[in-house]
Amino acid sequence: MEQSKGTIPDIMRDIKKYSAWDILEKLRNDKRDLSLFKSNVLGQKMQLWMHRFDDKVIRDQSMLCNTVRYIHNNPVEKGLVEKPEDYKYSSAMNYFNGDHSVIYVDTGWAPIEMLS
Repeated sequence: MEQSKGTIPDIMRDIKKYSAWDILEKLRNDKRDLSLFKSNVLGQKMQLWMHRFDDKVIRDQSMLCNTVRYIHNNPVEKGLVEKPEDYKYSSAMNYFNGDHSVIYVDTGWAPIEMLS
């Protein structure tokens, strides 16, 4: 990648910044409670995303399955749902339920048992 176009951390910072503005504006317009997003950082009113950015090189199918499994289990760990496939915005519903109603995901790269 050309440095003049920005580094991956620069791009991620900008994606997080501009998407946070849009998401918080949408929540404000919907009259949602934004107290969850109050920031403890001096000079910053709201925080939607974590400050850090961790990139990880996926080296093989096993590592990819472990990463997808980790992502699928985040809503369960946070107590939002009992099973990963119950979370509407997770690709787990694509893999385990064959439900592509929110977004289509090509699930053919990994057998379900590898993600269980």
